Amino acid sequence: MSKDLNKTTKDVKTGFPTEIIKEGRVEVLVPKLEAFVSQPADYAPSKAPVFYNPVMELNRDLSVIVLQVFQRTVDREIQIAEPLTSSGIRGVRFAVEVNGVNKVSICDINRKALELAQENVKINGCQEQIAVKHLDANCFLSCHGAPRKRFDVVDIDPFGSPVPYLDSSIRALRNNGLLAVTATDLAPLCGVHSKACVRKYGARPLRTEYCQELAVRILAGCIALTAAKQDIGISIVFSHCTDHYLRVYARNAYGARKADFSLKNMGYVLHCFNCLHREATKEIFGRQTMCKECGFQMEVSGPLWIGKILDRSFCDLMAEENRHRILKNSSKIKDLLSLAKEEVEAPITYFVLDKISKKLALSVPPVGSVLKKLLETGFEASRTHFNSRGIKTNAPALAVIEILKETV
Repeated sequence: MSKDLNKTTKDVKTGFPTEIIKEGRVEVLVPKLEAFVSQPADYAPSKAPVFYNPVMELNRDLSVIVLQVFQRTVDREIQIAEPLTSSGIRGVRFAVEVNGVNKVSICDINRKALELAQENVKINGCQEQIAVKHLDANCFLSCHGAPRKRFDVVDIDPFGSPVPYLDSSIRALRNNGLLAVTATDLAPLCGVHSKACVRKYGARPLRTEYCQELAVRILAGCIALTAAKQDIGISIVFSHCTDHYLRVYARNAYGARKADFSLKNMGYVLHCFNCLHREATKEIFGRQTMCKECGFQMEVSGPLWIGKILDRSFCDLMAEENRHRILKNSSKIKDLLSLAKEEVEAPITYFVLDKISKKLALSVPPVGSVLKKLLETGFEASRTHFNSRGIKTNAPALAVIEILKETV
Protein backbone atom coordinates (compact mmCIF):
# COMPACT_ATOMS: atom_id res chain seq x y z
CA MET A 1 0.00 0.00 0.00
CA SER A 2 1.38 3.41 -0.96
CA LYS A 3 2.47 5.70 1.88
CA ASP A 4 2.89 8.79 -0.30
CA LEU A 5 -0.38 10.50 0.62
CA ASN A 6 -1.96 13.50 -1.14
CA LYS A 7 0.33 13.09 -4.13
CA THR A 8 -1.29 14.09 -7.40
CA THR A 9 -1.08 11.57 -10.24
CA LYS A 10 -2.66 11.07 -13.63
CA ASP A 11 -3.72 7.47 -13.74
CA VAL A 12 -3.12 5.75 -17.07
CA LYS A 13 -6.48 3.97 -16.87
CA THR A 14 -8.66 6.86 -15.71
CA GLY A 15 -7.02 9.57 -17.78
CA PHE A 16 -7.86 12.35 -15.29
CA PRO A 17 -6.03 13.92 -12.33
CA THR A 18 -6.17 11.82 -9.18
CA GLU A 19 -4.59 11.74 -5.74
CA ILE A 20 -4.17 9.19 -2.98
CA ILE A 21 -5.91 10.06 0.27
CA LYS A 22 -6.19 8.26 3.59
CA GLU A 23 -9.58 7.77 5.21
CA GLY A 24 -10.20 5.50 8.15
CA ARG A 25 -7.84 2.55 7.73
CA VAL A 26 -7.67 2.64 3.94
CA GLU A 27 -5.80 4.54 1.25
CA VAL A 28 -7.70 5.20 -1.95
CA LEU A 29 -7.23 6.88 -5.29
CA VAL A 30 -9.78 9.67 -5.82
CA PRO A 31 -10.28 12.52 -8.31
CA LYS A 32 -8.14 15.59 -7.63
CA LEU A 33 -11.11 17.89 -7.07
CA GLU A 34 -9.20 21.15 -7.49
CA ALA A 35 -8.51 20.19 -11.10
CA PHE A 36 -12.22 20.27 -11.98
CA VAL A 37 -13.10 23.72 -10.63
CA SER A 38 -13.10 26.40 -13.32
CA GLN A 39 -15.43 28.88 -11.59
CA PRO A 40 -15.95 29.70 -7.88
CA ALA A 41 -19.54 28.44 -8.06
CA ASP A 42 -18.54 25.02 -9.43
CA TYR A 43 -19.39 22.05 -7.20
CA ALA A 44 -16.21 20.01 -7.64
CA PRO A 45 -17.56 16.52 -6.70
CA SER A 46 -20.17 16.63 -9.45
CA LYS A 47 -17.75 18.15 -11.98
CA ALA A 48 -15.24 15.32 -11.62
CA PRO A 49 -15.53 12.29 -13.95
CA VAL A 50 -16.10 10.12 -10.84
CA PHE A 51 -18.12 11.48 -7.93
CA TYR A 52 -16.19 11.84 -4.69
CA ASN A 53 -17.15 14.05 -1.75
CA PRO A 54 -14.63 14.38 1.12
CA VAL A 55 -17.30 16.07 3.27
CA MET A 56 -19.11 12.72 3.46
CA GLU A 57 -16.31 11.16 5.50
CA LEU A 58 -18.47 11.54 8.63
CA ASN A 59 -21.24 9.67 6.84
CA ARG A 60 -18.83 6.86 5.98
CA ASP A 61 -17.33 6.79 9.50
CA LEU A 62 -20.80 6.42 11.00
CA SER A 63 -21.66 3.74 8.44
CA VAL A 64 -18.65 1.67 9.48
CA ILE A 65 -19.75 1.89 13.12
CA VAL A 66 -23.38 1.05 12.35
CA LEU A 67 -22.44 -1.95 10.21
CA GLN A 68 -20.08 -3.26 12.88
CA VAL A 69 -22.81 -2.98 15.53
CA PHE A 70 -25.25 -4.71 13.18
CA GLN A 71 -22.78 -7.53 12.47
CA ARG A 72 -22.24 -8.13 16.17
CA THR A 73 -25.99 -8.04 16.76
CA VAL A 74 -26.68 -10.79 14.21
CA ASP A 75 -23.48 -12.60 15.32
CA ARG A 76 -22.49 -14.08 11.96
CA GLU A 77 -20.61 -13.17 8.81
CA ILE A 78 -22.49 -10.70 6.64
CA GLN A 79 -22.69 -9.82 2.96
CA ILE A 80 -22.93 -6.18 1.90
CA ALA A 81 -24.12 -4.49 -1.29
CA GLU A 82 -23.13 -0.97 -2.31
CA PRO A 83 -24.61 -0.49 -5.78
CA LEU A 84 -23.65 3.19 -6.26
CA THR A 85 -19.99 2.86 -5.44
CA SER A 86 -18.29 5.65 -7.47
CA SER A 87 -14.62 5.52 -6.35
CA GLY A 88 -15.30 2.44 -4.21
CA ILE A 89 -14.15 4.14 -1.02
CA ARG A 90 -17.22 3.12 1.01
CA GLY A 91 -17.16 -0.51 -0.04
CA VAL A 92 -13.40 -0.78 0.53
CA ARG A 93 -13.78 0.68 4.01
CA PHE A 94 -16.50 -1.86 4.82
CA ALA A 95 -14.24 -4.71 3.72
CA VAL A 96 -11.21 -3.46 5.66
CA GLU A 97 -12.76 -1.90 8.77
CA VAL A 98 -15.84 -4.00 9.59
CA ASN A 99 -15.06 -7.34 11.22
CA GLY A 100 -17.12 -10.35 10.18
CA VAL A 101 -17.71 -9.27 6.57
CA ASN A 102 -17.80 -12.23 4.21
CA LYS A 103 -18.35 -10.38 0.93
CA VAL A 104 -18.85 -6.83 -0.33
CA SER A 105 -20.46 -6.39 -3.74
CA ILE A 106 -19.98 -2.97 -5.33
CA CYS A 107 -21.06 -1.74 -8.73
CA ASP A 108 -21.47 1.36 -10.85
CA ILE A 109 -22.79 2.16 -14.31
CA ASN A 110 -19.98 4.68 -14.86
CA ARG A 111 -17.06 2.90 -16.56
CA LYS A 112 -14.50 5.34 -15.16
CA ALA A 113 -15.88 4.86 -11.68
CA LEU A 114 -15.62 1.11 -12.12
CA GLU A 115 -11.96 1.34 -13.14
CA LEU A 116 -11.18 3.59 -10.17
CA ALA A 117 -13.01 1.26 -7.79
CA GLN A 118 -11.12 -1.75 -9.14
CA GLU A 119 -7.83 0.07 -8.60
CA ASN A 120 -8.78 0.91 -5.01
CA VAL A 121 -9.70 -2.71 -4.34
CA LYS A 122 -6.21 -3.70 -5.50
CA ILE A 123 -4.46 -0.94 -3.52
CA ASN A 124 -6.06 -2.26 -0.32
CA GLY A 125 -5.62 -5.95 -1.13
CA CYS A 126 -9.34 -6.75 -1.10
CA GLN A 127 -9.63 -8.68 -4.36
CA GLU A 128 -10.86 -11.83 -2.62
CA GLN A 129 -13.39 -9.98 -0.47
CA ILE A 130 -14.87 -7.44 -2.90
CA ALA A 131 -16.74 -8.21 -6.11
CA VAL A 132 -16.84 -5.30 -8.60
CA LYS A 133 -19.65 -5.18 -11.18
CA HIS A 134 -20.35 -2.88 -14.13
CA LEU A 135 -24.14 -2.63 -13.85
CA ASP A 136 -27.01 -0.24 -13.32
CA ALA A 137 -27.84 -0.16 -9.59
CA ASN A 138 -31.45 -1.31 -9.96
CA CYS A 139 -30.46 -4.04 -12.40
CA PHE A 140 -27.80 -5.28 -9.99
CA LEU A 141 -30.15 -5.25 -6.97
CA SER A 142 -32.97 -6.92 -8.91
CA CYS A 143 -30.63 -9.80 -9.77
CA HIS A 144 -30.30 -10.38 -6.02
CA GLY A 145 -33.99 -10.26 -5.16
CA ALA A 146 -34.45 -14.02 -4.95
CA PRO A 147 -33.98 -16.17 -1.80
CA ARG A 148 -30.38 -17.18 -1.05
CA LYS A 149 -29.12 -14.37 -3.28
CA ARG A 150 -30.00 -11.49 -0.97
CA PHE A 151 -27.68 -9.36 1.13
CA ASP A 152 -27.51 -8.71 4.86
CA VAL A 153 -26.85 -5.01 4.24
CA VAL A 154 -27.74 -2.74 1.35
CA ASP A 155 -26.20 0.74 1.44
CA ILE A 156 -27.71 3.37 -0.86
CA ASP A 157 -25.74 6.61 -1.03
CA PRO A 158 -26.85 8.49 -4.16
CA PHE A 159 -26.39 12.04 -5.36
CA GLY A 160 -29.93 13.36 -4.78
CA SER A 161 -32.97 11.27 -3.95
CA PRO A 162 -32.69 7.56 -3.02
CA VAL A 163 -36.31 6.86 -3.99
CA PRO A 164 -35.52 5.30 -7.42
CA TYR A 165 -33.53 2.58 -5.63
CA LEU A 166 -35.73 1.82 -2.61
CA ASP A 167 -37.91 -0.90 -4.10
CA SER A 168 -35.05 -2.96 -5.54
CA SER A 169 -32.96 -2.39 -2.39
CA ILE A 170 -35.70 -3.73 -0.13
CA ARG A 171 -36.22 -6.78 -2.34
CA ALA A 172 -32.48 -7.49 -2.30
CA LEU A 173 -32.35 -7.50 1.50
CA ARG A 174 -32.65 -10.74 3.44
CA ASN A 175 -34.94 -11.08 6.48
CA ASN A 176 -33.72 -9.07 9.50
CA GLY A 177 -31.28 -7.20 7.29
CA LEU A 178 -30.16 -3.59 7.42
CA LEU A 179 -30.98 -0.91 4.87
CA ALA A 180 -28.83 2.25 4.96
CA VAL A 181 -30.18 5.18 2.95
CA THR A 182 -28.80 8.67 2.28
CA ALA A 183 -30.81 11.57 0.84
CA THR A 184 -29.11 14.79 -0.25
CA ASP A 185 -32.17 16.45 -1.81
CA LEU A 186 -33.02 18.50 1.28
CA ALA A 187 -34.69 21.30 -0.70
CA PRO A 188 -37.72 19.12 -1.61
CA LEU A 189 -37.75 17.29 1.75
CA CYS A 190 -37.62 20.55 3.72
CA GLY A 191 -40.41 22.19 1.75
CA VAL A 192 -38.46 24.52 -0.55
CA HIS A 193 -39.72 22.52 -3.54
CA SER A 194 -42.82 20.89 -2.05
CA LYS A 195 -44.16 19.59 -5.38
CA ALA A 196 -40.95 17.62 -5.91
CA CYS A 197 -41.32 16.08 -2.46
CA VAL A 198 -44.91 15.01 -3.15
CA ARG A 199 -43.86 13.65 -6.53
CA LYS A 200 -40.85 11.69 -5.26
CA TYR A 201 -41.73 10.72 -1.69
CA GLY A 202 -45.53 10.81 -1.80
CA ALA A 203 -45.61 13.18 1.17
CA ARG A 204 -46.20 16.87 1.78
CA PRO A 205 -43.34 18.71 3.51
CA LEU A 206 -43.51 21.92 5.54
CA ARG A 207 -41.06 24.83 5.75
CA THR A 208 -40.89 24.92 9.52
CA GLU A 209 -38.01 25.37 11.96
CA TYR A 210 -38.02 21.60 12.47
CA CYS A 211 -38.13 20.72 8.77
CA GLN A 212 -34.98 18.55 9.06
CA GLU A 213 -36.79 16.16 11.39
CA LEU A 214 -39.80 16.12 9.10
CA ALA A 215 -37.41 15.28 6.24
CA VAL A 216 -36.05 12.25 8.13
CA ARG A 217 -39.60 11.13 8.95
CA ILE A 218 -40.74 11.57 5.34
CA LEU A 219 -37.87 9.40 4.11
CA ALA A 220 -38.51 6.80 6.83
CA GLY A 221 -42.19 6.78 5.93
CA CYS A 222 -41.37 6.31 2.25
CA ILE A 223 -39.17 3.33 3.14
CA ALA A 224 -41.94 1.84 5.31
CA LEU A 225 -44.62 2.21 2.63
CA THR A 226 -42.33 0.77 -0.07
CA ALA A 227 -41.43 -2.21 2.14
CA ALA A 228 -45.07 -2.84 3.10
CA LYS A 229 -45.92 -3.44 -0.57
CA GLN A 230 -43.61 -6.47 -0.35
CA ASP A 231 -45.16 -7.62 3.00
CA ILE A 232 -42.09 -6.37 4.86
CA GLY A 233 -42.05 -4.32 8.05
CA ILE A 234 -39.30 -1.99 9.20
CA SER A 235 -37.93 -0.39 12.35
CA ILE A 236 -35.56 2.58 12.48
CA VAL A 237 -32.41 1.91 14.53
CA PHE A 238 -30.59 5.18 13.82
CA SER A 239 -31.01 8.36 11.80
CA HIS A 240 -29.44 11.78 11.61
CA CYS A 241 -29.40 14.97 9.57
CA THR A 242 -25.97 16.51 9.07
CA ASP A 243 -24.85 19.37 6.83
CA HIS A 244 -26.47 18.87 3.42
CA TYR A 245 -27.82 15.34 3.82
CA LEU A 246 -29.82 13.00 6.01
CA ARG A 247 -29.30 9.32 6.72
CA VAL A 248 -31.72 6.58 7.84
CA TYR A 249 -30.80 3.05 8.97
CA ALA A 250 -33.72 0.61 8.98
CA ARG A 251 -33.98 -3.05 10.01
CA ASN A 252 -36.48 -5.12 8.04
CA ALA A 253 -38.75 -8.01 9.06
CA TYR A 254 -40.54 -10.31 6.63
CA GLY A 255 -44.26 -10.95 7.01
CA ALA A 256 -47.61 -9.28 6.34
CA ARG A 257 -48.28 -8.85 10.07
CA LYS A 258 -44.88 -7.19 10.50
CA ALA A 259 -45.73 -4.84 7.64
CA ASP A 260 -49.12 -4.02 9.17
CA PHE A 261 -47.50 -3.33 12.54
CA SER A 262 -44.91 -1.13 10.87
CA LEU A 263 -47.60 0.95 9.17
CA LYS A 264 -49.10 1.79 12.56
CA ASN A 265 -46.16 4.21 12.82
CA MET A 266 -47.40 6.22 9.84
CA GLY A 267 -49.22 9.48 10.39
CA TYR A 268 -49.12 13.24 9.98
CA VAL A 269 -47.79 16.32 11.72
CA LEU A 270 -50.11 19.32 12.07
CA HIS A 271 -48.54 22.76 12.49
CA CYS A 272 -49.99 26.17 13.30
CA PHE A 273 -47.90 28.99 11.83
CA ASN A 274 -49.76 31.50 13.99
CA CYS A 275 -49.05 30.28 17.54
CA LEU A 276 -46.47 27.54 16.69
CA HIS A 277 -48.61 24.73 18.13
CA ARG A 278 -47.85 21.35 16.59
CA GLU A 279 -49.11 17.78 17.06
CA ALA A 280 -48.84 14.34 15.53
CA THR A 281 -51.85 12.34 14.45
CA LYS A 282 -52.45 9.00 12.76
CA GLU A 283 -55.48 10.19 10.82
CA ILE A 284 -56.52 13.52 9.29
CA PHE A 285 -59.34 12.55 6.97
CA GLY A 286 -62.61 14.00 8.22
CA ARG A 287 -60.73 15.69 11.07
CA GLN A 288 -61.10 19.37 11.89
CA THR A 289 -57.63 20.83 11.45
CA MET A 290 -58.22 24.14 13.23
CA CYS A 291 -55.63 24.88 15.93
CA LYS A 292 -56.97 24.02 19.37
CA GLU A 293 -54.80 26.74 20.88
CA CYS A 294 -55.61 29.77 18.74
CA GLY A 295 -58.27 28.67 16.23
CA PHE A 296 -56.18 29.24 13.09
CA GLN A 297 -56.09 26.74 10.23
CA MET A 298 -53.30 24.21 10.72
CA GLU A 299 -51.00 23.03 7.94
CA VAL A 300 -50.41 19.31 7.39
CA SER A 301 -47.20 17.41 6.62
CA GLY A 302 -47.24 13.75 5.64
CA PRO A 303 -47.88 10.94 5.44
CA LEU A 304 -44.67 10.33 7.36
CA TRP A 305 -43.15 8.14 10.07
CA ILE A 306 -44.34 9.21 13.54
CA GLY A 307 -42.66 6.31 15.36
CA LYS A 308 -39.17 6.30 16.83
CA ILE A 309 -36.31 7.34 14.58
CA LEU A 310 -33.65 6.21 17.08
CA ASP A 311 -33.14 3.03 19.10
CA ARG A 312 -31.52 3.56 22.51
CA SER A 313 -29.79 0.18 22.77
CA PHE A 314 -28.43 0.52 19.23
CA CYS A 315 -27.14 4.03 20.03
CA ASP A 316 -25.46 2.65 23.18
CA LEU A 317 -23.71 -0.02 21.13
CA MET A 318 -22.63 2.60 18.59
CA ALA A 319 -21.17 4.78 21.34
CA GLU A 320 -19.26 1.79 22.72
CA GLU A 321 -17.95 0.90 19.26
CA ASN A 322 -16.90 4.51 18.65
CA ARG A 323 -14.85 4.50 21.86
CA HIS A 324 -12.78 1.61 20.51
CA ARG A 325 -12.06 3.19 17.12
CA ILE A 326 -9.64 5.83 15.95
CA LEU A 327 -11.52 7.88 13.39
CA LYS A 328 -11.12 11.44 12.20
CA ASN A 329 -14.69 12.17 13.29
CA SER A 330 -14.76 10.19 16.56
CA SER A 331 -15.34 13.35 18.59
CA LYS A 332 -18.20 14.49 16.34
CA ILE A 333 -19.72 11.01 16.48
CA LYS A 334 -19.50 11.01 20.27
CA ASP A 335 -21.34 14.34 20.46
CA LEU A 336 -23.93 13.25 17.90
CA LEU A 337 -24.68 10.01 19.76
CA SER A 338 -24.86 11.82 23.10
CA LEU A 339 -27.56 14.13 21.72
CA ALA A 340 -29.28 11.28 19.91
CA LYS A 341 -29.64 9.30 23.14
CA GLU A 342 -31.17 12.35 24.83
CA GLU A 343 -33.93 12.56 22.24
CA VAL A 344 -34.78 8.86 21.85
CA GLU A 345 -37.99 9.17 23.88
CA ALA A 346 -38.59 12.85 23.14
CA PRO A 347 -41.79 14.08 21.44
CA ILE A 348 -41.97 14.68 17.71
CA THR A 349 -40.67 18.07 16.47
CA TYR A 350 -38.60 20.67 18.31
CA PHE A 351 -38.63 24.39 19.09
CA VAL A 352 -35.78 26.58 17.84
CA LEU A 353 -35.25 29.42 20.30
CA ASP A 354 -33.86 31.78 17.67
CA LYS A 355 -37.01 31.43 15.54
CA ILE A 356 -39.40 31.99 18.47
CA SER A 357 -37.38 34.94 19.77
CA LYS A 358 -37.37 36.57 16.33
CA LYS A 359 -41.15 36.10 16.02
CA LEU A 360 -41.64 37.73 19.45
CA ALA A 361 -38.95 40.38 18.93
CA LEU A 362 -37.05 39.16 22.00
CA SER A 363 -33.38 38.55 22.67
CA VAL A 364 -32.39 34.87 22.43
CA PRO A 365 -32.00 33.18 25.85
CA PRO A 366 -29.43 30.42 26.53
CA VAL A 367 -30.66 26.94 25.59
CA GLY A 368 -29.59 25.59 28.99
CA SER A 369 -31.68 28.15 30.86
CA VAL A 370 -34.84 27.33 28.91
CA LEU A 371 -34.21 23.58 29.34
CA LYS A 372 -33.81 24.01 33.08
CA LYS A 373 -36.99 26.07 33.36
CA LEU A 374 -39.00 23.54 31.35
CA LEU A 375 -37.81 20.67 33.55
CA GLU A 376 -38.53 22.66 36.74
CA THR A 377 -42.05 23.34 35.47
CA GLY A 378 -42.63 19.61 35.14
CA PHE A 379 -42.26 19.15 31.39
CA GLU A 380 -40.00 16.75 29.53
CA ALA A 381 -37.21 18.55 27.71
CA SER A 382 -34.01 17.63 25.87
CA ARG A 383 -31.62 18.96 23.28
CA THR A 384 -31.67 17.66 19.73
CA HIS A 385 -28.94 16.88 17.20
CA PHE A 386 -31.05 18.46 14.47
CA ASN A 387 -30.34 22.01 15.69
CA SER A 388 -27.94 23.31 18.33
CA ARG A 389 -30.56 25.89 19.33
CA GLY A 390 -33.40 23.38 19.34
CA ILE A 391 -35.33 21.90 22.25
CA LYS A 392 -37.61 18.85 22.19
CA THR A 393 -40.37 19.03 24.79
CA ASN A 394 -43.92 17.90 25.52
CA ALA A 395 -44.76 21.44 26.65
CA PRO A 396 -47.34 23.18 24.44
CA ALA A 397 -46.10 26.03 22.27
CA LEU A 398 -47.80 28.68 24.41
CA ALA A 399 -46.05 27.33 27.53
CA VAL A 400 -42.69 27.35 25.73
CA ILE A 401 -43.28 30.96 24.69
CA GLU A 402 -44.15 32.01 28.25
CA ILE A 403 -41.06 30.27 29.67
CA LEU A 404 -38.92 31.88 27.00
CA LYS A 405 -40.28 35.32 27.95
CA GLU A 406 -39.52 34.63 31.62
CA THR A 407 -36.00 33.46 30.83
CA VAL A 408 -34.94 36.48 28.76
